[in-house]
Amino acid sequence: MMKRLPAERMLDRLVEQGEVTVSDMNSIAEIISRFHAAAEKSAHISEFGSIEQIVFNGEENFQQLLPFETVTLPQHERDVLRAFTENFISTRCDLFLRRIEQGFIRECDGDLHLENICLVGGSVYIFDCIEFNERFRYSDTAADIAFLLMDLDLHGRPDLGDAFLRSYLHASGDAEIVNLLPFYKLYRAVVRGKVESLRLKDAGIAPQAQQSARQKARRYFRLARGYCERSTLPTTLFITCGTSGCGKSALAAQLGFELGLRCFNSDTVRKQRAGLSPETPVPVPYRQGLYDTDVSHATYQELLKLAESELMAGRSVIIDAGFRSKADRAAFGQRAAAHSAGLVILLVTCDPAEQLRRLTVRAADGHSISDGRIELLEQQQREYEYPDAAEGRVITIMSDTTPDQLCNRVYQELQQC
Repeated sequence: MMKRLPAERMLDRLVEQGEVTVSDMNSIAEIISRFHAAAEKSAHISEFGSIEQIVFNGEENFQQLLPFETVTLPQHERDVLRAFTENFISTRCDLFLRRIEQGFIRECDGDLHLENICLVGGSVYIFDCIEFNERFRYSDTAADIAFLLMDLDLHGRPDLGDAFLRSYLHASGDAEIVNLLPFYKLYRAVVRGKVESLRLKDAGIAPQAQQSARQKARRYFRLARGYCERSTLPTTLFITCGTSGCGKSALAAQLGFELGLRCFNSDTVRKQRAGLSPETPVPVPYRQGLYDTDVSHATYQELLKLAESELMAGRSVIIDAGFRSKADRAAFGQRAAAHSAGLVILLVTCDPAEQLRRLTVRAADGHSISDGRIELLEQQQREYEYPDAAEGRVITIMSDTTPDQLCNRVYQELQQC
C-alpha cells in the first residue's frame, strides 16, 4: 500500500523554516553515498561522462535559452556562463577522463533536490529519480550531489551544503569530487533556470504563475553567474559605504546570495544586541538612544568580530553598514590585512530624488530593518567622510538599476583589479 509523504516534512519546507540540522544533512549524505557506491556502472553508462557528451549537454542548454534573452537570460549574461563552461571543460579534460577511468559515471538519481527529499520520524526518504531519460540519469556522481548543493545555495543555506559535503566526502572517500562541483553546480542552476523559462511558453499559464516562473528563472541564472565569480575571487572583506536609502543593503544582500557569502547588517546586529527583533522600529533623533556614539562603536566592534570569524576560516564576507567614518573603515581594513584578505569598499550612491522616494516608501511600509529617515539624511551627509584609494579598493556604484545588474558592475570592477 502506497503512503503519501507529508508535504510539511519536505526538505525545501524544512530549510525555509530553519528546521534542518547538521545531523540531518549528515544522514542524507550517508544515504546518498551508499546509493552511489551501489549504483550500476558499465561501459555504456561511462559514455555519458565523455567530453563530447558534457560539451553537448552544456551547449544544448545555451541554444535552448536563445529565445529568452529579453526575458530571463540576457545575451551578455549567457555569454559569461557559456565562456565559463567552455573554459572549465577545455582546461580540465584530464579530470573528466579520470572520472570515467575511476568509475564515477554511474546510474544516479538525476533529480536530487530539496523537494524530492523528505524527513519523517528520524528517517530520510529520497524519491522521484529520473527514469525516462538515460542522459539525465547516467552521470558523474558529482553532477548528482551538485543539484542538492545548488538548491541549498538557492535557499540561502550554503552552510548546510558544506555540512552535507563534509559528510559525503568522509563516507565516499571521493576527495576529487570537489574539483568538479563549481562546474556542475553552475550546470544545474542553468538547467533549472531553463526549465522555468520554458514554462513561460505555456499559453495556458496564469499571469501570477508566469511572473513567478520568470523570477525563479532569474534567480537561478544569477546564482549561476555568481558561481563564475566565486572561482576567481580571493578572500575579500567587502564593506558597504553610503547614506540611508542609497541602496547599499539591497546590493549587499544580492551580492551575498550570488557569491554565497555571509552578509552581516549593522541595524540587525545593533538591535539584536539590545534584545530587539530586527524589524522593531527605533525612531530616535540623530545619534541618540540606540544610535548614540557608544552603541554605534559597540555595534561596529561586533561587526568586526563577525567579519574576522569568516576571514579566519578563509571565507570572504560582506559587512553591510553605513561606514561614514574613515576611522571605522580603517579598523576593518587593518583586520583584513591581518588575514591576508583584500578590502573592497562598495561606495553606493543614488539620485537624490530617488533616495528621498525610497525613504518615503520605507517609512510608509513600517517593516524595514533600517531606521534611516528623511529627517536624518542631511545630518548623515554633513558628517560623511568619503573613502579614497588609500583605504582600499573603492568601487563606486550608482544604484540606478536592479541589484543583480549592480552586481554585474561590481564584477566588472573586480576583474580590473
